[in-house]
Amino acid sequence: MTVHAIKEDDVGLLRDEIEMLMNERRQLLQVTGAAAVFVANLDTDSLPDEADTIDAAEMLAEQLNSLSEETLKDALESVRAEMDPAT
Repeated sequence: MTVHAIKEDDVGLLRDEIEMLMNERRQLLQVTGAAAVFVANLDTDSLPDEADTIDAAEMLAEQLNSLSEETLKDALESVRAEMDPAT
């Protein structure tokens, strides 16, 4: 096998890996976008008063709040939702 052929194989492997990572990113953005829409529409008064439920809701909200604005925008666009300009 020539050096050129090896490089082509490496390029092919890298291309496949990048494609897989981009698909994974797309799926993660969709999950994140759906979670953001869920939290935005959640009526906190209707949550059960169980500590585990409240802790889980707080953890989700904290993780969403820690995202950059650009990432959150990408996530919302992936589920065709829009950011509330007031937030």
